[in-house]
Amino acid sequence: MKLGTTELLIILAIVIVLFGPSQIPKLTKMFGKSAKSFREGMNEDDAQTDNKTTTTEQ
Repeated sequence: MKLGTTELLIILAIVIVLFGPSQIPKLTKMFGKSAKSFREGMNEDDAQTDNKTTTTEQ
């Protein structure tokens, strides 16, 4: 499922109406931090899985 330009503009308009333009920078910063921590958690999980796999194979 891909979002087109029209759908993204509608979502942006709804976000602006709900939160107001002054809150958007705070929301994007919070979203960026959340995405970063999610990626770091996934990388840690992958590293642990790789360690378990190599330990099991030996």
